[in-house]
Amino acid sequence: MTETDADGRDEGAVSRFVESFAAQLVEAGMQRMPARVFAALLSSDEGAMTSAELAGQLRISPAAVSGAVRYLAQQHMVSREREPGSRRERYRVHSNQWYEALTNREAVLKRWEGALREGVESLGGDTAAGRRMSETLAFFEFVDTEIAAMMERWRQHRDQVFGDG
Repeated sequence: MTETDADGRDEGAVSRFVESFAAQLVEAGMQRMPARVFAALLSSDEGAMTSAELAGQLRISPAAVSGAVRYLAQQHMVSREREPGSRRERYRVHSNQWYEALTNREAVLKRWEGALREGVESLGGDTAAGRRMSETLAFFEFVDTEIAAMMERWRQHRDQVFGDG
């Protein structure tokens, strides 16, 4: 017999999705526990769970949840919130988590661009290393511009498809 959750979903199917999507995130470079926690949050109807709920669903320790959430919060993929009238925290994934994650990457690109500019100046733009550094800088400037334009197109598309939000 298939076990169902409070919303009538097949718990086995949900678990298979969480592990499958987490595996894809791991393959893309994310650490395993944060990937599992993120996939579990993403697949929950509320988009939020407590540490105990995550630990129970994923069959991991509260310490593993804590470490995963810390990583995900640093990446701007989840946020922490207090349950009203409680000391317990809930961890929430937002509908714009991909936007937030890319926006965070944009700040990293800006820092890399600054470091690369210094590298070009230090190495000299006419040297082989300086030209290579200049090309790398041009690539990151291009990507930065494209991400900004793409994110604006995404906001417009999202508003058309899902309404203002």
